Amino acid sequence: MKFSLGVALSPLEQLPELAKTAEEVGFSSIALPDSLFYMKSQAAKYPYTPDGARFWGPDTPWVDPLIAATAMAAVTTRLRFYTNVLKLGSRNPLLLARQVGSVANLSGNRFGFGVGIGWAPEEFEWCGVPYARRGARVDEMIEVIKKVLAGGMVEYHGEFFDFDELQMSPAPSEPVPFYIGGHTEVALRRAARVGDGWTSAMMKFEDLQTTIARLGELRAEHNRADVPFEIQAVCVDKFGRDGYQEQYDAGVTDAIVIPWLAAGIGFDGDIEAKKDALRKFADENIQNPIT
Repeated sequence: MKFSLGVALSPLEQLPELAKTAEEVGFSSIALPDSLFYMKSQAAKYPYTPDGARFWGPDTPWVDPLIAATAMAAVTTRLRFYTNVLKLGSRNPLLLARQVGSVANLSGNRFGFGVGIGWAPEEFEWCGVPYARRGARVDEMIEVIKKVLAGGMVEYHGEFFDFDELQMSPAPSEPVPFYIGGHTEVALRRAARVGDGWTSAMMKFEDLQTTIARLGELRAEHNRADVPFEIQAVCVDKFGRDGYQEQYDAGVTDAIVIPWLAAGIGFDGDIEAKKDALRKFADENIQNPIT
């Protein structure tokens, strides 16, 4: 099993040091969250908490995940980075293709693109994008970004996006993996159809097992059962060696963890205490791999 470090809500100045320590102790990747802004009043419930409330506030630190990945890649050599997940719906696919290609090139192909639709109507509407038909729009966005990142002259003529031949250079020298987020049936079907993996938000183990089984069924429907496929999971009720073994046996390939929270250290905790928590976690779970 691989382990990714979740760095959500950490002070931005801590990110380079956390990346260096994560690489030193054997983490595979860093999972980077995405939030454009904090709206005072929300029109929709946040889908990943029981009551629909957000667990962060207006002063909680966020950074653009693509910029964060580039900054942390500059101080590491092996560690990978992926968005968990970037909300596509409110953005422009051509601009994103340029940004993703830049991160992939500058990091030496150490970047994976985790994508979702986005849950907040405000993020769409205040960025000039309609909230209606967001799923169909995102499907086209994924097609556009993949075509552009593949290199050479490409054109696209769809319902939402339409452009004649263009080229962005340099194209990444290796394909950028796409990880699809979301817990709905539509999201799982999208992951099975076009994803190199699926990435979860916070989830109980029982629900995670059901979801992984469903992904297997859907991948078989699309004749992709034998294609390599990652399962990146934030499991909220299985921890420690036994818990990670259960996750692995259920099909999780990459557990996303925040070791300092388990040690009683807050998101804004001292950087040295966080680094100590990373070392302790690695000693217990990474140095003796779960297989």
